[in-house]
Amino acid sequence: MTAVRSDSYLTLHYRITTLDGEEFLSTFDMSPATLQMGSGQLAENLESVLIGLPAHERFVFQLEPAQAFGMHNERLVERIARSGLPAEMELKENSVVEFTAPNGGTFAGFLRELDPTHALFDFNHPMAGKTIRFEVEIIGIM
Repeated sequence: MTAVRSDSYLTLHYRITTLDGEEFLSTFDMSPATLQMGSGQLAENLESVLIGLPAHERFVFQLEPAQAFGMHNERLVERIARSGLPAEMELKENSVVEFTAPNGGTFAGFLRELDPTHALFDFNHPMAGKTIRFEVEIIGIM
């Protein structure tokens, strides 16, 4: 029987929710996802629980914050002067804003608060600090 390895190519459905059922992400109502293990398409911690699993079965894992998206880090919450932000940047409270890094890459921050002079961004993963339920159905392994 074929099992997931660290270099497998997978077709799967997965769902990430909080313990109280708030859905963060799900592919069950759409086409299944395809991903290359180890490529960064799925968080490394989530990939690690897939290792050794067979195809054609559904699994549910409860993962503590350290096993999932990490603890919430207050150092990743930053108040930035609006004058220091690009003039064309659309600022809307409770939205995700994309930034360009000096190397040309991008990263996102959640805009928590906005006042006339400053914006408060949270650069933690939205599920950081939360225990999650990770449900997966592996359809195929190559």
